[in-house]
Amino acid sequence: MKLAITRQVSRSIADCELTYLARETIDLPRARAQHSAYEAALHDLGLAVLSLPEEPSLPDAVFVEDTALVLDECAIILRPGANSRRPETKSVAQVLGRFRSLHRIQPPAQVDGGDILCLGRRVYVGLSQRSNSHAAAQLHELLAPLGYTVHAIPVAGCLHLKSAATQIGPDSVLINPAWIDPDCFHGVRSIAVDPSEPWAANSLLVGETVLFGADFPRTRRLLDRAGILTKELRVDELAKAEGALTCCSLIFSL
Repeated sequence: MKLAITRQVSRSIADCELTYLARETIDLPRARAQHSAYEAALHDLGLAVLSLPEEPSLPDAVFVEDTALVLDECAIILRPGANSRRPETKSVAQVLGRFRSLHRIQPPAQVDGGDILCLGRRVYVGLSQRSNSHAAAQLHELLAPLGYTVHAIPVAGCLHLKSAATQIGPDSVLINPAWIDPDCFHGVRSIAVDPSEPWAANSLLVGETVLFGADFPRTRRLLDRAGILTKELRVDELAKAEGALTCCSLIFSL
């Protein structure tokens, strides 16, 4: 059985951190409806869903992935790159402590979960505006004894590594090659997004199904032709806060 931890959309989401997008008006009821549909999709795909209450004073708290890395052996409480987001980790740590032993990233390291991509025992850490090499070094120190390898890779042009690359199969990734070098993933099949849809690389693999944004039909057709099973979701309102499909959950085995 797998569990997805989610968090309800904060009433203050309009005050979210933004790096690469211009601020737009966010329709709160619509954002909450899209998030509810996301949770329903996770449930329909066989996951138990633990939905945490909103954090009214933390605008970005719905993007729960950025607070922790959860592996079979342990959970690592991260240190988000934006100061305003660091209080989000407290309540998530309290919940994760029921399921895993906890470790914590320490300063001067900073890292968002959106910059961590796990492919089996390989852990890729994006070096971005939110995550630094100190975090990659600390993750190596924590995870090497458990049999993981940690690979730091540069990211340019987007917020997170998972804006540029996500897993779509056991040894397959969907990438935007304008933002990340495909050669970083040695021995892994890569499928490039349609160039007209640069934000399409963020998808969420659940079992054998890839949850995929409804705004990227050309890239979805590429996945269909590659034999990748997809399920479409609309998350364009959450995307105004620089969020995406992976951001909204922490998924792990019970």
